[in-house]
Amino acid sequence: MDINNITSVLGYENSTAIAKEGKTAPKDAANAANNNGTAAAVYESGESEKVVKRDDETIKRMTADLEQRKAQLRNLVEQMLSKQSKTYTSLKELLTAVKDGEIQIDPEVQKQAEEDVSEDGYWGVEQTSERLVSFAKALSGSNPEYADKLIDAVKEGFKQAEEAWGGELPEISRKTLDATLKKLENWRDGKEA
Repeated sequence: MDINNITSVLGYENSTAIAKEGKTAPKDAANAANNNGTAAAVYESGESEKVVKRDDETIKRMTADLEQRKAQLRNLVEQMLSKQSKTYTSLKELLTAVKDGEIQIDPEVQKQAEEDVSEDGYWGVEQTSERLVSFAKALSGSNPEYADKLIDAVKEGFKQAEEAWGGELPEISRKTLDATLKKLENWRDGKEA
């Protein structure tokens, strides 16, 4: 899932700059367009102006953590593949080879991978869905009025992941999507624990 897809859905391209300058944004999206022709920040009229301020600190922290964890995962895969002679052109092809026993996996690498995708693991359903929801909330300034847009963005992100994968995503990915959508819907509906 690409952060730019989510931020453009919510109209955040220049919202930080507007908020920092203390300016009042135009009331309609057509007047809120930036130099690229995309909506900057859309403010709603009411008794008082609503300003959506995303939580940039949380976004930055989560992005840095994700980069570190991706590097660890990449290292595990490199360790596993360094002992192989065949080249794989897609992740799906690689995982199929692992599943079919064509690739021998070091027991330590296998143990770490199993821990990472376990119920309590960093890449497991619960932690991954929590990170997605936390990221979505940070982008929306914790405003549940944007939940439906965020839900659509998450669905689109998983659709793009499926296209990149080359078919239906693994079961853990589908469970993660379901858990994420349920949490976002509960947040939208005020049913959070």
